[in-house]
Amino acid sequence: MDNQLDCAPGGYFSISESGFVQSVNRTFLNMLGMKSADELIGRHIETVMSPTNKMFFHTYFYPHIQLYERVDEMYFAFRTVDKQSVPVLINGVRQERGGEVVIDCMALLMRKRLEYEKDTLRSKHELEELYKTTREVNDRLEALHEEYESKQQELIEMNRKLETLASTDPLTGLHNRRFFEDCLRGELLASKDSNLPLSLLIADIDHFKTINDTYGHPVGDFVLIELARLLRETAGALSICARFGGEEFVVLLPAVGSEDAVAAAEQIRSVIENTLLGTHRVTISVGVDTSQPDSTEASLLERADLALYASKSNSRNRVSHAKQLAQT
Repeated sequence: MDNQLDCAPGGYFSISESGFVQSVNRTFLNMLGMKSADELIGRHIETVMSPTNKMFFHTYFYPHIQLYERVDEMYFAFRTVDKQSVPVLINGVRQERGGEVVIDCMALLMRKRLEYEKDTLRSKHELEELYKTTREVNDRLEALHEEYESKQQELIEMNRKLETLASTDPLTGLHNRRFFEDCLRGELLASKDSNLPLSLLIADIDHFKTINDTYGHPVGDFVLIELARLLRETAGALSICARFGGEEFVVLLPAVGSEDAVAAAEQIRSVIENTLLGTHRVTISVGVDTSQPDSTEASLLERADLALYASKSNSRNRVSHAKQLAQT
């Protein structure tokens, strides 16, 4: 260590982030009544503190320097080799040196000792009371920490469920309209960026009102649930299926062109037509549109809806593509 720093009028010591002494100057060793730096280097700085001051160090010094990277003018006391208290004014700075985080500190002997001792006696009494209950407090803190971890996990799970509820249709388990609209916006942007097509299917259950009026809403709900299951299974893993409202469903097919989209829609229509839902058979009408360079969310929905209207107007239980309407 540089001779000037070694004999500086203030005690200097450097500790690791975990508190082990890395270097000290002669002034600090003299304060503690030590003859050699070997008596302190490699030991924890708390070995030259009383139990009360250890508590003080943990309560004020560590949290403060971790939060603000430095400590200015903190009243403190070290303990000499013969157990005497050495009151000091301590300054510290937390910094990185040689790839390692260290805490450099300067300790100046107190001049206004009587004033300091008055405050110290009061703090000492309070800290001794705290020290007596340390074990109980630590046990309580551990219990609170476990409770906190448990509550945090419950909160994470609750948030996950809320996110699922916010994006899911409660009856069918498919995505809801809001989630679908967000997906449509994102998939359309991705389609334009990648120069790949995006196809949209709108499917509507034929004569669904008759089912509700004849058999009641519980049967109607059962039909909706089973149809949603078939839709999800038939559309494929890469599709995005949602309940758009009432008996109307939508399917997004990323990177699928018009011909493949019509084929996919025909597959869905055929599976639903040929599957018995309880004791009922239903059919669907489907409208399809495929994105163009100038397509927007609104235009895709509008053109697919017009295609759906064409399917329903043309005896239902069929698939129509918007481009067929334009050709017609």
